[in-house]
Amino acid sequence: MNFFAFVFFVAVVIGTLVITYHSAKRTTNTNDFYVAGNRLTGLQNGLAISGDYMSAASFLGITGTIAIYGFDGFFYSIGFLASYVIVLYIIAEPLHNLGRFTMADAIAVRFQEKNLRGWMAINNILITIFYMIAQLVGAGGIIHLLLGVQYSSAILVVGSLMTIYVAFGGMLATSWVQIIKAILLVCSTFMISLMVLARFHWNIFDLYVYVSQATPLKEKFVQPGNLFSGPLDTLSFNLALVLGTAGLPHIISRFYTVKEAQTVRSSVIHATWLIGAFYVMTIFLGFGAAAFVDRTLLLGEDNMAAPLLAKALGGEFWMAFISAVAFATILAVVSGLVLAATSAFSHDIYSSILKKGKATEAQQMLVAKCSAVVVGVLSIVLALGAQRLNVAFLVSLAFAVAASANLPLLVLTLYWRRFNSTGAIIGLLTGLITSILFVILSPNVMDPLSGWIRREALFPLNNPGIVSIPLGFLGGILGTLLTKKNDPDHYDKLVVQSQLARVELRE
Repeated sequence: MNFFAFVFFVAVVIGTLVITYHSAKRTTNTNDFYVAGNRLTGLQNGLAISGDYMSAASFLGITGTIAIYGFDGFFYSIGFLASYVIVLYIIAEPLHNLGRFTMADAIAVRFQEKNLRGWMAINNILITIFYMIAQLVGAGGIIHLLLGVQYSSAILVVGSLMTIYVAFGGMLATSWVQIIKAILLVCSTFMISLMVLARFHWNIFDLYVYVSQATPLKEKFVQPGNLFSGPLDTLSFNLALVLGTAGLPHIISRFYTVKEAQTVRSSVIHATWLIGAFYVMTIFLGFGAAAFVDRTLLLGEDNMAAPLLAKALGGEFWMAFISAVAFATILAVVSGLVLAATSAFSHDIYSSILKKGKATEAQQMLVAKCSAVVVGVLSIVLALGAQRLNVAFLVSLAFAVAASANLPLLVLTLYWRRFNSTGAIIGLLTGLITSILFVILSPNVMDPLSGWIRREALFPLNNPGIVSIPLGFLGGILGTLLTKKNDPDHYDKLVVQSQLARVELRE
């Protein structure tokens, strides 16, 4: 067991539990539980968005991917960062002005169809579960390697902590865990980047030249084509990343934690700068790992590239610190995911559909806390069952479903007058079903040697975005054009309400 790692891990656990304790005393109603009472500032919410978004897959996965595959690994960084252009200019402010707790609240301003809200809730729960399993499996691996704790025990620890944060502290506790984690992550990444550059006398070009010669790929290391099978696969992957963020339920819920649309804009801008700085630094982490970490270690444990780089540069202490930051990263992200799934069930399904909006405050709070426990337990069970499986593709699947099902629904609802609830349901289900189906038929699942299904893949691409995203839009458009309008037209109300804050601001 790494002694420093143990100390840092205990410090993270105690610190986050203290945050939860103080947040629990301020969480007294559903508004506090779901959206932190709309009390966050633009800077705080921007940090929380960053903390919610910069996952272990970003910190650990991208570093390892760049270290092994070179240029292609940086596509992850580009896609994650570019996605916030879509968030800022298309959905952030309208959804804030329309919604209260969840994405379904915003859609309900135009469509009061219960079936639509139900399918949206189910879709969002699936997205969060896909994402959460990958995070929990990664957490189990990190804790097992560093502390010698059994995988199952590690999963139980992380799963229990995330459930406690949400069930007792709600959005306020989750937000502060994410804020502190974002600061730790960016600062630690910055320090490691400086340590890498110092080894090359602060000359980026020397690092570039050295790495392009030191790896087995040689000059190909800084050229595309080492990871993705071809241009179409690369394009499909980036489409899912760039468009998927705008449909992730745990990101959308952050738009409701502030009071004003102007503050939402400020939040996204702060988050974009912070996320941009972080993803630029992943280049130095990836190149540094390729330069200073034995490649056989990277191939065996690519998710440990960042801690192994820290060990190579600063010894056991730095490795323990970076690993603890990775642990905090996982806790922050899974807490946001649990809260998003909890909101979808307790608010969208229980309060809005089953109780028809007539549930008392006490009933809603009780169901919300119970939902957090159920989601946490379910995630733990699924992660324990996935211990020996390669679940890395689940993150890209979550983005693919979000881009194929949620994004078409949001865009068509906000910007197409002819759109109706039937088209909304058909588009949502088309995007959901096709993205999952194509992933099942892809090389991620079907492989003669190592796949879950031991046969040749029927769908050639690793990510279905280039097919499933257009199908999601097409399903919504055809579902609308081929059916009669069967619901009241609230489009004018939606347009006025979504733009109202901007009009007031100009006046």
